[in-house]
Amino acid sequence: MNLSHLVLLIMLFAAPVQAAVALQAPQMDMVPPRIKALLEEAWSLEQSAMGSEDQALAGAIYCEAARYGSPEAHYRAGLIYLRGPGDVRDLVAAKSFLTYATELGHEQAVSLLPELQEQPIRQPVCLTQTEAYRKVAAFDFGRYVRQLPLTQSKIAALILRLAPEYGVTPELAIAVAAVESNFDPRALSPKNAQGVMQLIPATAARFNVRNVWNPEDNIRGGLAYLRWLHRRFAGDLSKVVAAYNAGEAAVDRHGGIPPYYETQSYVFRVLSFARRNKHPVSNH
Repeated sequence: MNLSHLVLLIMLFAAPVQAAVALQAPQMDMVPPRIKALLEEAWSLEQSAMGSEDQALAGAIYCEAARYGSPEAHYRAGLIYLRGPGDVRDLVAAKSFLTYATELGHEQAVSLLPELQEQPIRQPVCLTQTEAYRKVAAFDFGRYVRQLPLTQSKIAALILRLAPEYGVTPELAIAVAAVESNFDPRALSPKNAQGVMQLIPATAARFNVRNVWNPEDNIRGGLAYLRWLHRRFAGDLSKVVAAYNAGEAAVDRHGGIPPYYETQSYVFRVLSFARRNKHPVSNH
């Protein structure tokens, strides 16, 4: 797929076809960028779901966000397992997620618990097993990109235009931005990572980013860092993506992907989106 075709993928949200599962978009006020990206990714799947595999994947992604302690993610996962299609519906999992959401202060979850009164509570496997998320069907990133809302699609189009200048594949650049900030130029993490590509101040200074809150400046800084990492790790994308998340020193220290759940999940999601394991070293 060439760049012009990729640009054509950037379109508005499709109308919801599974409104029975989730009637309103997730509440994401004051949500950290990484969790927000997961919530919006799962919500996008719910809106475009063509079958039970999409609903199952949405539930798995909500569970991924729930592992970070998100009440909204627990609630959304509970809705999936309560209202989803027959082969996805799991009333025990639904009660468990909704109970956790209630304990975390989610008001809407409380109203759904009475209909699950007879069900036991059992901790869902995806909350305890690192590999559980990985066993779900691969995420259809092309469809996700096609359904981006207008504000995000403008950022995605900018990334697609700039990525070739740095020898970074558009798919990888889009994947990193989606996972890092969900294309939000105002994203600010608790660790002070900033903007679309979630650059910490030291990385922004290292790659001469003039204004980290300017989308183009921020994206160029992130692409420059990805290009540098491609050269540093000889095109091994597992190491490149792990280093973008945890730092090259951590990758060197562990001889590969560090044994941190967040980093392992991050690498899996980015590479699933980009659908690549190797990347040629850039000559730029």
